[in-house]
Amino acid sequence: MNKKKRYKILSLFYLNQPNPITELIFSSDFELLISLILSAQSTDSIVNKTTLILFKIAKTPEEILQLGIDRLKYYIKSIGLYNIKAEYIIKTSFLLFNKYNNQIPNNRIELESLPGVGRKTANIILNLLFNKKTIAVDTHVFRVSNRTNFAVGKNVKQVEKKLIKVVPSIFKKNIHFWFVYHGRYICTARKQKCNFCLINKLCEFLNKNIYNNVNI
Repeated sequence: MNKKKRYKILSLFYLNQPNPITELIFSSDFELLISLILSAQSTDSIVNKTTLILFKIAKTPEEILQLGIDRLKYYIKSIGLYNIKAEYIIKTSFLLFNKYNNQIPNNRIELESLPGVGRKTANIILNLLFNKKTIAVDTHVFRVSNRTNFAVGKNVKQVEKKLIKVVPSIFKKNIHFWFVYHGRYICTARKQKCNFCLINKLCEFLNKNIYNNVNI
């Protein structure tokens, strides 16, 4: 896909949704971090239902530690992989409380040192909380990028690297959320809603099978 077409696509997303936000519900930096840890292989709606109760009981690193791992597991048991996620949350809360004065680190190295925080989560944190022009690539961003021919890659790192290179600076802050929503509701894994697609006249999916041998 050429530069001009990419710019038109991003401009359409901007006009349609100039200020996209995450669908996760949170009221503090720590709550966002915990919600992101819980969201791995889970839907935002399930996470929101879980944290609606959890954050009434414990919403700071100290309160999570006081809650303890067994009670934490009880509150998050509806979430997939809740046992390991509970361990991640307890260990991360311990580090934040004892090493970071309850503050979320503002750099990738320290963020990714927290249990349960990978590159995607670190990118979202850096983007949302610290206004960094990072681009998180999840399954939706990966699929939309490849399927449309916007940024082709065989793994998330390749796609992220390509997006960082080809996305104009003014759009870097929002592209993750645009592609997430698009992949979640329109450009789905199956039964794509191309007739309702905002960018269907620019997308190269219908005319060219550009993602052979790419898992999307």
